[in-house]
Amino acid sequence: MADEARWYVVHTYSGYENKVATNLEKIVENRKLQDWIHEISIPTETVTEIKDGVKKEVERKIFPGYVLVKMVMSDESWYVVRNTRGCTGFVGPNGKPTPLTEEEVAALGVEKHPIEITYQVGDMVNIIDGPLENFSGRVDEIDLEKNKVRVTVSMFGRETPVELELDQAESME
Repeated sequence: MADEARWYVVHTYSGYENKVATNLEKIVENRKLQDWIHEISIPTETVTEIKDGVKKEVERKIFPGYVLVKMVMSDESWYVVRNTRGCTGFVGPNGKPTPLTEEEVAALGVEKHPIEITYQVGDMVNIIDGPLENFSGRVDEIDLEKNKVRVTVSMFGRETPVELELDQAESME
């Protein structure tokens, strides 16, 4: 069944996103619907706000009023989600749920696909993608949480640190 599960967008009352997600998680747990409703996500981003001269990291919802649900669509799962308090319905034509495409899911960064890397801090790597393609450099830092690697590249006679996605570099072997 996990192969049939797709991401759907659920419309909620504005400001009720967390409440809808919490309620839905409780319902799934209580009714043992883990086979039907797999994941519930509220896409957020971390933004730096400057207020009264003080910088502050704030987590902000990317799509206020919407919750993403990974589920197997059936009459029962549709009914459970649709009738959760604070939920106004699915996004789609005439309220008919339309699943997100793989590209949309990847762009939202909702699903993290583990990337296996063959290099570690201190290793020399080749940059295989992006504007610095075909350059090489030394790995300074690896951040698996953010899917980033910092590489020091020699450009124009200077050592320059650049931040790349984990899959934009490969080990020099």
